[in-house]
Amino acid sequence: MDNLDAARMQMAFTLIFHIVFACIGMVMPFFMVLSHAKYLRTRRPEYLTLTKAWQKGVAIFFVTGAVSGTALSFELGLLWPGFMKYAGPIIGMPFSLEGAAFFIEAVALGFYLYGWNKIPERFHLITGIIVGISGITSGILVVSANSWMNSPAGFDYVNGQFLNIDPVKAFMNDAWFSQALHMTLAAFAATSFAVAGIHAWQIYKGRNTLVHKTAFNIAIVFGAIAALLQPLSGDLSAKDIAHRQPVKLAALEAHYETEKGAPLYIGGIVDEKNKTVSHKIEIPKMLSFLAFDDFDAEVKGLNDFPEEDHPPVAITHYAFQVMVSLGGLLAFAAVIFLISLKKKSWQGNARYWLFFAIMAPIGFLALEAGWIVTEVGRQPWIIHNVMRTKEAVTPMPGMVYSFYMYIVLYSVLTVAVGWLMARQIKVLNQQTA
Repeated sequence: MDNLDAARMQMAFTLIFHIVFACIGMVMPFFMVLSHAKYLRTRRPEYLTLTKAWQKGVAIFFVTGAVSGTALSFELGLLWPGFMKYAGPIIGMPFSLEGAAFFIEAVALGFYLYGWNKIPERFHLITGIIVGISGITSGILVVSANSWMNSPAGFDYVNGQFLNIDPVKAFMNDAWFSQALHMTLAAFAATSFAVAGIHAWQIYKGRNTLVHKTAFNIAIVFGAIAALLQPLSGDLSAKDIAHRQPVKLAALEAHYETEKGAPLYIGGIVDEKNKTVSHKIEIPKMLSFLAFDDFDAEVKGLNDFPEEDHPPVAITHYAFQVMVSLGGLLAFAAVIFLISLKKKSWQGNARYWLFFAIMAPIGFLALEAGWIVTEVGRQPWIIHNVMRTKEAVTPMPGMVYSFYMYIVLYSVLTVAVGWLMARQIKVLNQQTA
């Protein structure tokens, strides 16, 4: 494994873990705050029990997200010095603002965790709201830096130099809104279905059902809304990619030939060597319509681009298919939940709770697939059409050992978090509302 592959694998591995911790840390405070608000309004003890249980989860994921995120910050400089040399002055602003948002979140979380019966109830609730808003803000700011890599702006690139830098324009790049919206909805859908699924399993097993049904109802509402809005956000993102990164669109759909009225492929096995896709289902003209709102629009194929500019087509295509399929499954689950609001008898059936328990990991699998689509689909560029990934990697030898070290570190961190959360659920099951 050479330096480039080792650096890519290490960055991918740490991001795969961090994105889960970060998304949970962004979304769970809203569950906690909603439960808290319901307690203040109704004084029902199950809401207080749930709020105090969820606040511990928020604290755990805040810490793990901070640790894994800090490691990623160091990796940017250690693994990709060629990138940071030029990108630092351009996208440093959102990272600095993210640090400020993180600081506010930490202070507000301290007030919230230790403010019970010490500060006024309304102010206590407001500190929880600040935790949630700060977490979402942090996520959006980080996504703005990533979107800049896909849609570089805020500078002039002249003879290999980055001149006339405008950090605000870089922050508000063309891909920022669509990526921030898509990522935020994905975080809510993934976290909500995961939390709802965990509580659904406890209901299925008949454990402390009053508290777990209360938790399920709070989480699944967020998840259902996000899952139903996500296809609209995905359509916005796809149209943006079609205009800015046509080679990425071609890789997503595994289209090698340029054609008008291009069909949409469902499934398919990619043969990159022979540049073909077999065993696919074709929907005539649908890709042209989805990308350009015109059934007869021309979609450029991969063969119209230099081969050295092609992303890894098979990985990108398969990840995209997984993301869309699992996103559709989440939307279907959201519809099932909405129907169950009318058909109350469904919630008396054990299979209903088992279904949502099985759905628990689906959102995060879709989230990971979406991350692969975004990052792998941009290759071979670290800054689209400006800097290739191989030009940014560190020359330091032995990067493979660093990769192995991070595997051990993040595996230990994951086991620790899993053990802590399992313990929290066990404690919750022993409590009475």
